Amino acid sequence: MSTLEYTLPVIWALVIGLAVALYVVLDGFDLGIGILFPFFKTEAQRDQAMNTVAPFWDGNETWLVMGGGGLWVAFPKAYAVLMPAVYLPIIVMLLALIFRGVAFEFRWIAKPRHRKWDLAFAAGSTLAAFAQGVVLGALLQEIHVANGQFAGGALDWLTPFSLMCGVALVVGYALLGATWLMMKAGGEVEQIARRVGMPLLLGLLAFIAIVSVWTPLQIERIAERWFRLPDFYWLALLPLATLLLAWLCWRGIQNNRAILPFASAVGLFLLAYAGLVISNAPYLIPPSITLWDAAAHPSSQVFLLIGAVILLPMIIGYTVFVFWVFRGKVQPGEGYH
Repeated sequence: MSTLEYTLPVIWALVIGLAVALYVVLDGFDLGIGILFPFFKTEAQRDQAMNTVAPFWDGNETWLVMGGGGLWVAFPKAYAVLMPAVYLPIIVMLLALIFRGVAFEFRWIAKPRHRKWDLAFAAGSTLAAFAQGVVLGALLQEIHVANGQFAGGALDWLTPFSLMCGVALVVGYALLGATWLMMKAGGEVEQIARRVGMPLLLGLLAFIAIVSVWTPLQIERIAERWFRLPDFYWLALLPLATLLLAWLCWRGIQNNRAILPFASAVGLFLLAYAGLVISNAPYLIPPSITLWDAAAHPSSQVFLLIGAVILLPMIIGYTVFVFWVFRGKVQPGEGYH
């Protein structure tokens, strides 16, 4: 294997990993607001909650396109195995995201008969988050591969573990949404977010603990990676950092801090993401297909990387610009629509 053949898949894995991380964080909080919609009892509260994400939500989903498209063009073999394994939850996720997006726009123009669009926004957000978690769980519990092709059944993804991961991601996104509202909303919406934030934080920690125990118990290679000495000593820093961030989030919620709860919740997601990467690297389809097994031809990767190098700074710059322009809290009665 040449240096180029070794390096290019690693670079593309980092690009796709960055896109997935940014999608989970950025689209996670606006999906979370949809999940929390039933907690807002008045139209004014729901309007205010939606207005906190109105300038951002379209751009946030750019990262999903980049992550999925990057996997398709840079690692076509992994894409060809993964998609048949999780076709149903992927289709459900895409339909839910479309339904949610339509509801987001139609809700404003349908007033005063907008109740069905409120329900559609909440249902689409919850279902999209759940489907994403199911896909993650299906990938973590290992996909059956033979001769470089998917060799399982259409419902292999449907297991207690994957369903638990689906519920876990719904809870996690709801926490991101609640902490976002603590930072970006004032009045009753902020107070509701603080009331639901603490149980959501405890729920997310419980799910992180369950996944952390369940995966090494059912998958020997993960147990060996985490508990082998001396690796165990430095890997133990990850759960310690998780507990520290959870404590900071809890204190931030209790003390009416604006930014600390959201920053800590984002940190919890990034640490959980890092734990998943540590458990499964260098596999894209555990435990059968590595980065290098799935990589496209180096010439294709170089050609596409040129485009990524141009587009990534533009997308990041646009994202930073929008967040800067629409900084500050949205008070009751204010909005951008």
